Amino acid sequence: MFDLVIRNGTVIDGSGAPRRVADVAVQDGKIAAVGPRLGAAKREIDAGGLIVAPGFVDIHTHYDGQATWDPFVTPSSWHGVTTTIFGNCGVGFAPVRPGQSGYLINLMEGVEDIPGTVLSEGVKFNWESFPDYLDALQSMNRAVDVAAQLPHGALRFYVMGDRGAEHDEIPTEREIEEMARLTEEALRAGAMGFTTSRTTKHKARDGRFTPSLSAREAELLGIAQGIKRAGRGVIEVNSDFGPGEFEALEAAATLAGRPLSCLLVQVDAQPDLWRDTLANIHRMRAKGHEANAQVGSRPIGVIMGLETTVHPFAAQPVWRELRDLAPDARYQRLTADADLRRRLLAPRGGAPAYMGEAFHKMFPIADRPDYEPDLANSVAAIAERTARTPQEVALEVILAQDGKGLLMLPFENYAAGSLDVVHEMIVDEATVLGVADGGAHVGVICDASSPTSLLTLWGRDRTRGPKLDLEFLIAKQTRGTALSYGLADRGLLAPGHKADINVIDFDALQLKRPQVVYDLPTGGRRLIQRASGYRHIFVAGVETMQNDELTGERPGRLVRGAQASG
Repeated sequence: MFDLVIRNGTVIDGSGAPRRVADVAVQDGKIAAVGPRLGAAKREIDAGGLIVAPGFVDIHTHYDGQATWDPFVTPSSWHGVTTTIFGNCGVGFAPVRPGQSGYLINLMEGVEDIPGTVLSEGVKFNWESFPDYLDALQSMNRAVDVAAQLPHGALRFYVMGDRGAEHDEIPTEREIEEMARLTEEALRAGAMGFTTSRTTKHKARDGRFTPSLSAREAELLGIAQGIKRAGRGVIEVNSDFGPGEFEALEAAATLAGRPLSCLLVQVDAQPDLWRDTLANIHRMRAKGHEANAQVGSRPIGVIMGLETTVHPFAAQPVWRELRDLAPDARYQRLTADADLRRRLLAPRGGAPAYMGEAFHKMFPIADRPDYEPDLANSVAAIAERTARTPQEVALEVILAQDGKGLLMLPFENYAAGSLDVVHEMIVDEATVLGVADGGAHVGVICDASSPTSLLTLWGRDRTRGPKLDLEFLIAKQTRGTALSYGLADRGLLAPGHKADINVIDFDALQLKRPQVVYDLPTGGRRLIQRASGYRHIFVAGVETMQNDELTGERPGRLVRGAQASG
């Protein structure tokens, strides 16, 4: 008798094969069989009319701190994600010397917009080495599996001390050898990879660029020697890809003999640069080296409201009178004081342009969010049609719903005001899905919900261009992401594979409107986004979600890279 049989579902198994109606049987946490009329089970679920798919694998998150205090790893666990990998972009919390966590918190706060007070309270730092950190992660069971990567920033700071954060400092040969040794140690202990940041977008809270930005080729090649000795792990990078940058990363990955995984987004200032990077990845693959680009499935959009980190009025001097008020008190003042609103709307004279003033690409967020909004529905366009200023429209939107109204400003992947570029990225054979940033940018972005919008937008709702088959989309978010990190035991509904399963009412699947909550340590603020339509989610055959609500079960474990590779 099986432990569980999910009967009569429309199975989309993660391989890309055509859907079929079948039963899925689970025994001892693994898929036991997939086929018609399977035998009896201790528990049976009728999935007639529902999609049965593998659990989603999210390879690009930043739960490095949250995973130490939150056993449910939300928002990702609400969106069908059953495995999450963090430590991306060269930031994280190990290795760390006793008493030196302040800089890593400062770096994470600046790069990933996670409040320092939250991290100081929530992360216990009861580890020093990266293997110690993995052991700490392993000590807590969660609703999802987690895996970690070794971040370059923490490694450099650990080895070089304060010099590691200064960009005119060059590590000595001995320091490079120590970085290589610690990298090998981390990978052998179970790190899924080594990550580095080479972008000027990444700054610590105090304004300093991320430590790895100026690491020279000798340092990268030295660390690659440690990766080569370990014989496992992915090299993940977030880079601006200036002249010679890809070549340096390619040299390190080639020396290490390991896959290179590059974040790939379209930026407005250089809207075609991503194609150059993707061409380099294809060139590298043609030479027989493993490489891929991590891409998103929707615009990367800053969310703006009265309670978020940024909004169109945050740079106004009058905002200082409001920013430290409790949300309800701030809303009451704004609605009761017409003079205050007038001053808030007043032009700022010769002040420099602020991101929140890009009204031509700023859109109200409805109860059913639109991730391919038409420029004709922007704040600027609404203002022109109604003979108002964009500021007046923006203020009206964020004051709506008792001050909970929200705006979205797509600042990447939306240069032309459509998702045609994203379509081109997703369908490329050299790409994997991986720019969701779960656990990061908590006051401005909530893209951890991307697995849900991947299915609803591209598989059902898109009207401004071609849709994509669910078989393709699910394979891209399951087997494709799993194999990119050597996780061959999951992402596929086939006998012997891990019983991570989503049972989805696709017709009812819908993202809800983002909202601001204060549920982090010290009452810290974050944006969350829920969904409806997840009838059942299983991790290792244990139900973690039922009808869109967590069950409280915590079957998730730490996944170590050494396990995944053999």
